[in-house]
Amino acid sequence: MAKRNLQARGPVDGGTRSHSGLRIDGARLLGRLDELSKIGADPAGGITRLGLSDQENVAMAYLRDLCAEAGLKTETDPAGNLLVHRPRTRRDAAPVLLVGSHVDTVVQGGWLDGAYGVIAALEVLQVLHEHDVDLPVEVVAVAFANEEGALIQTPFWGSRALCGSLEDGLAAEDRTGRPVSEYLVQAGGSPEHLADAAWTPGSIAAYLELHIEQGPTLERLGLPIGVVDGIVGRTILDIDVVGEAQHAGTTPMPDRRDAMVAAAGIVLAAERVVTEHAVCATATTGYLEAHPNVTNTITGNVRMSVEVRDTDPANLVRGEAAVREECSRVAAASGCDVDVRASMRSQAVSTAPELRDAIRGAADALGLPHLTMPSGAGHDAQIVALVAPIGMIFVPSKRGISHAPGEDTAPDDLVHGANVLLHSVLGAQAPVAAWL
Repeated sequence: MAKRNLQARGPVDGGTRSHSGLRIDGARLLGRLDELSKIGADPAGGITRLGLSDQENVAMAYLRDLCAEAGLKTETDPAGNLLVHRPRTRRDAAPVLLVGSHVDTVVQGGWLDGAYGVIAALEVLQVLHEHDVDLPVEVVAVAFANEEGALIQTPFWGSRALCGSLEDGLAAEDRTGRPVSEYLVQAGGSPEHLADAAWTPGSIAAYLELHIEQGPTLERLGLPIGVVDGIVGRTILDIDVVGEAQHAGTTPMPDRRDAMVAAAGIVLAAERVVTEHAVCATATTGYLEAHPNVTNTITGNVRMSVEVRDTDPANLVRGEAAVREECSRVAAASGCDVDVRASMRSQAVSTAPELRDAIRGAADALGLPHLTMPSGAGHDAQIVALVAPIGMIFVPSKRGISHAPGEDTAPDDLVHGANVLLHSVLGAQAPVAAWL
């Protein structure tokens, strides 16, 4: 992995007892991010630290060591989530302000997606601990397990478990059929007590998540901070295309039921749903597997997925309907059978206006211009929104790259974002306390 310039310009440490003067330790933040990026570093490029894998377990152990050195208390819940609090705080004593993200990646993913939000949350907690800041609503940090769902194909595993929405969790498995229960034991969780990972309703007063944008908008506009007003909803459609495998040389073209040709038609049609008809924000064919997948045989069947996203629930419904209609049209034209089923639906959610105001106030106090914007990617915050008000902060992504080895953010922007998180935590105290 290429060595990064992890030097931030200007002062980054706090030196006063005043809340307004508090700052995170920028050098400490950047150094910890760099160390974490070594866990799961992939020789082929990027980072492969899959949820509930040995590499995620090593990352969680690294976080526990950091917390022990900082004087913070940790616990691993039955779902494998890491929870961190100040020694003065009992996590279950009262509703808390939860801050965090995840540390798992996709295959050959980036070094900041999720990890940045976790390291920044720990940094905020450490600063509050070091300065003995008394808060009406205590802060608990969390590193959610298996947000990406790249190994155990249940994305948002940890946040769903914590929020009580992980249905049939133990039915999950990896692509080889190995059950999640085996991975969970190795992660320090407890399959037998998985339901106990769910927090009592009302115990989360609010949730804040700091994240890289994963898109190009902030960098293009030259702005250091994004104030997220909503998170996109998405629907994943699993599609089976069944034709007839025949000899590639002896079967006349008019006699073919070529599943690959039909699948290609679906790929292009899904793109047209957005580019020509503007039905929803995005439509993506991200997975395609052909059988028998050999040169001299017509493809007999194809398994594929089309994912549609939008911040408007009505557009999400229209996007799914449009893709289904195109699949029916392709089936009729190709002679292939096309089966479509929704394997996942997540609803678009809005962030809390009071938390958006706290984030804007923090950025203004720090002299950082900001943009109110939606998130086109899903986040753990989207799950927590089912049980508590949420807020999200973005920092720029270089060239908009994420989920890839080129994922990066300028050091100054990383420090700025963590300071905005710190002061958002402080600024959110009054509105959050008023909700209790």
